[in-house]
This record gives sequence, C-alpha cells and structure tokens, in this order.
Amino acid sequence: MSRLNPILASKALWQIRVRKRPFVLSHGVNARCNMRCTFCEYWKKTGEEPAKEDVFKLLDDAREFGIGVYNAWTVEPLLRKDLPQIMAHAKKIGMVTSMVTNGKLLYERAEELENVDYLSVSVDGIKSYKEIRRMDFETLLKGLKKAIEVRKLQKQKNPILMNCVLTGKNLDDIETLILLAKKLRVKVSFEPVHEFPGISEEIWNEIGIRDTEKFRSTVDRIIELKKQRYPIINSNTYLRMVRDREMDYRCRASGIILNVTHDGTLETCRAQNEPLGNVMWDGFESVWENSEERRKEIVHNCKGCLFFGYTENSLMQSFNPEVLMHYEWM
Repeated sequence: MSRLNPILASKALWQIRVRKRPFVLSHGVNARCNMRCTFCEYWKKTGEEPAKEDVFKLLDDAREFGIGVYNAWTVEPLLRKDLPQIMAHAKKIGMVTSMVTNGKLLYERAEELENVDYLSVSVDGIKSYKEIRRMDFETLLKGLKKAIEVRKLQKQKNPILMNCVLTGKNLDDIETLILLAKKLRVKVSFEPVHEFPGISEEIWNEIGIRDTEKFRSTVDRIIELKKQRYPIINSNTYLRMVRDREMDYRCRASGIILNVTHDGTLETCRAQNEPLGNVMWDGFESVWENSEERRKEIVHNCKGCLFFGYTENSLMQSFNPEVLMHYEWM
C-alpha cells in the first residue's frame, strides 16, 4: 500500500512482514453481474450470494486475523442492495474500505457509498468503450461525474480511480482517457488484459494485444504523460514491465492480498484461482495455516501476471525505491 497514513502503513508492514499474513481482503461480495463482457470469466461463476449476516461474520473473522483493508468486488458489488451496510460494518470494525465497480449503477447509487474510502471504476476506453463493455460511454460518464460531486459533498479525501484494461481495442483512446482524468480531477490506472484460459481463441484474437509495436508506443506515451505529472497512479517500473511484457519480479501477492469468492472459498490469487479452503466454514486462521505448503508450490510454479495491484504491491514489499515513491493506490 502507498501514501496512507504512517500508522496504517506500519500496521500493514507488521502484518505482512512480521506476522507473515495478508493485510488486504479482496472479496467477491456477490455472484451476479449486469454486464457480460466477452473477455471476463467472473460473471460465468454464478451462485447464491452470502447473506448480509454471513458477510458481517466473515469481516469480523478477517479483522481478528489482522486484515486492515476490505475490497468489495466481483462480480458487480452495486447489485447488492445491502452493500452500504456491509461497507459501514467494515468501517465500524476499523478497516479501510475500497470497491471496484463497472459503473453501470453508479448514477443511481452514488450517495450510498459514503463508507467507501477508495472507489475504483472500470473505464476501458472512450470511443471504444461501448464495443468493449456493451454500454454507452455517456451512461458511464454521467454516473462518474455524479459520484465525483457526491464524494466532494461527503468530503471524501481520496479521488476516484478510473481503471483501464489495455486491450487491442482501446489503444487509440488512452491519451484521451488520461486527459479526461485530469479534467475530472480523478486518478487513472492501466494494466494489460490478462488472457484467462477458457475464453475462446476468437475472442482473444479480437481483443487481445496483437499489435505489439502500437502497444509499446502507447505505453511509452503513458510513461511520458506520467512524467508530465498527469494523474496516473502506476509506477514507472511497472509501466516499463507492461511495455516490455516482462514479469521480472518476485510475486508476493498471496502474502499481501487474500482473494475470497462469494461462497467463502480462499483462492491463491486472480491468476491462479485454485481453491485452498473455505474461510466461512473453517475461518481465516485455519485455512491460512493449512494451505501454506500448497500456496508456496503454486507461487513457485506460476508463470506470473501483470495485474497492477499484485505487481505493484509485490514490488513495494521488495522495497523497490521507485515504486515506493510513485505508486499511489492500494
């Protein structure tokens, strides 16, 4: 984590480096989506979402385990009517809260997110947005602008983050998106599309990154604009790794961020989603201890990924000085 208050940063360091336990819980708070993006696997994993009381119990157990940050995501958190109570409970027990949304319901529900410290909205382009996300960009922009105004009235100190996944479809939109972020006074992040297995070759040929020269020049432009102090949260180290498609880092993601699905299944991470146990049934302490050897094996055999949250946080935990200076999110 970066640019947090010193007390929270010291708690994170103690939890991760001394107790050797993750500090962030990334939780699939529901199992439904109001979009069906072709490159995404998450909306296909349907199931009954946990009751509010079960989520409260999970949060209490996570806090006792030492978790300090709660991130609500997958598939679309805003489809839960009781999401405000869940975020309020996480805040009440002392957690920093964050949420990732596709933004489709942001206009209708912006006022209900006062207990979300860090709000991330998926914005994968402008002209290309509708083709990628199957929704008009103006619908998203309307919700985004409302959320900005509401958070200003609520005196939220953290700007909204627009998270953009770089694909073969949106490279012409990237500079315009950065200019929009500056105009709206929000932050923007980038990461390359991750080619999950199970999605057809036809889709990857359409949306995957195939024009490597154009991709490299686009990322070079992102790096240049970051140097000009545009509101890009990624570190230069990470952006160069993305540009060169080099995963030259020691992955520490599973020791920093717990990935828990809607039914309580603990998975190694988003890239290697092997089930390790169920924290709703057996508790965080038990599942974490019993999965130690398997977690090490999975990480050792992993070919790596470039999800920015995993890569940037792994580099930070390796005390990379440039990342410590320039990465601005969690």
